[in-house]
Amino acid sequence: MIDYIQDYIDGYHAGRIKFNRERVSLVEYISREIVPRLDNGEVFFDEKQINNCVSFVEKWFFKLEDFQKFFISFVFLKWKNEDSYVYEKFLLMLGRGGGKNGLISGIASYLLTPMHGIPKYHISLVANSEEQAKTSFDEIHDAVEVNDKLQNLFYTTKTEIKNYQTRSVLRYKTSNGKTKDGLRDGAVIFDEIHEFESQKQVDVYINGLGKVAYPREFYIGTDGYVRDGFVDMMKELAKKVLSGEAAFDDLFPFVCKLDSETEVDDPKNWEKANPMFSEPRSPYASRLYRKVIKQYNNLESNPSGREDFLTKRMNLPVTNTERSVATYEELLATKQELPNFHDIVAVGGFDYANIRDFAGCGALAKVDGKYAFLCHSFVRKAFVDSYYGYSKPKNSINGKRQFAPIKKWEQQGHLTVLDEPSINPQHVVDWFVRMRDEEGVEFQTICGDNFRMELLKPLFEKAGFEVSWNGKFTYPAGYRVEVIRNPRAIDSLLAPRIEDAFANERVIFGDNDMMRWYTQNVLRRLKSDGNVEYVKKEEVRRKTDGFKAFEYAMYQADLLDTVDLSDFYESLSDWY
Repeated sequence: MIDYIQDYIDGYHAGRIKFNRERVSLVEYISREIVPRLDNGEVFFDEKQINNCVSFVEKWFFKLEDFQKFFISFVFLKWKNEDSYVYEKFLLMLGRGGGKNGLISGIASYLLTPMHGIPKYHISLVANSEEQAKTSFDEIHDAVEVNDKLQNLFYTTKTEIKNYQTRSVLRYKTSNGKTKDGLRDGAVIFDEIHEFESQKQVDVYINGLGKVAYPREFYIGTDGYVRDGFVDMMKELAKKVLSGEAAFDDLFPFVCKLDSETEVDDPKNWEKANPMFSEPRSPYASRLYRKVIKQYNNLESNPSGREDFLTKRMNLPVTNTERSVATYEELLATKQELPNFHDIVAVGGFDYANIRDFAGCGALAKVDGKYAFLCHSFVRKAFVDSYYGYSKPKNSINGKRQFAPIKKWEQQGHLTVLDEPSINPQHVVDWFVRMRDEEGVEFQTICGDNFRMELLKPLFEKAGFEVSWNGKFTYPAGYRVEVIRNPRAIDSLLAPRIEDAFANERVIFGDNDMMRWYTQNVLRRLKSDGNVEYVKKEEVRRKTDGFKAFEYAMYQADLLDTVDLSDFYESLSDWY
């Protein structure tokens, strides 16, 4: 075994390096599959190529870490009796900042050179977006631009890097580009593979491999949110190779990640996901480590970022993609006394999506850094009779447990029961008019979704409000209604603000248990693209109208930060 590999494995056995399960399995795989083939002369490490590659990268790019030299060694593991290398496919998955792009930039540059020795060994860098596809391209391009000697080796343009002697060309492409052909590639590098939805996006690039000697496919990235897609397929292949269920030479997998979510709370485990963090750390690794420590510490006040931290920094995607928007304890913490909304500055919000059951409206104020939301609901009598036993309260309705005490909430003043064929939109408008004219609430704006706005717009305008779909108004604050064109799109935008506010006990609902019920009915779902959406846990009985009104108000909560409430704060104690 060559030193680069043996030293790295010895570091693990001696306890100087922490390995995750995949790397432990890789050590066992090497002992089971590679060592015997080295011993019987079936395969060998081309040490000349390995040393040349390591020297090239360290001379022109950066000093390599032990794990990077380990990986490079397997790029040049060769069959003894064949003019070919053992591995054509390589999987490199690390936590963000682990140096995968830098490593692949160095390897790709070397493969273009006469030291590799293959004329016209073209390389394509492929990613879903041009920005990502250019990551390694720009690294190589910049290295050439600042070094006169490299300029004697490579010719660069904005779209390609060409070695003068071998005439090998490196280009970047997007997986959704219209033109896939052109170069007869020697190697293809697929970056950020978690964004690839299927094998089809890959096949179009690798089908042409093999026309040039020593074809290689490199798959690099950090895990993401797309499940049952291409990245999961590659992870499954890696698992089968390491366990012996697949041919040993189908793939060389180097995967670094946490073994479990609980490990994230001990920074000593982070090197499992990012081998840069193994001691001794380079200056780059030390800077990165301090940055990640700060990001982790910020999770205490911004817990909504935990999923992204685990997925990106620790290469451990969250498997439970659905949960409540707030925990039971966080909802209990909303039971703080509401301020007096008389003469208060606020943002309004309303949800009038389903006119045959519930409608919610409310006023959002910001007091001492906390979001106080005064909500009122309108409910249709026939609906609450049918599903909640409003007229004849009892423990169960149609064999299902009654869990919404409508009568009690009505008596507490949190809702109005309407005996109407549908909820008249005038009730919603009148509530805001009453809050404005009788309570003196100064609404900076009122936000609602686009649905049913054809019913609400003339009523708001008759009441003296200006309705706008683009957030541009001629009316002064207090008389504005902003229409949210795509309410689903704001879920992901507002999720950090809303969830961090709940986690830090900065939401006040007062004695309104109906608002806690609304919120408890919301399912926070993590979509395959990493965005959050808020949906109902159950479509008919679990209503979310009050929460949606709260969310729409939070859409413009920044307006509350520009208002001087010093006089209001000073008078709080006089109101109780």
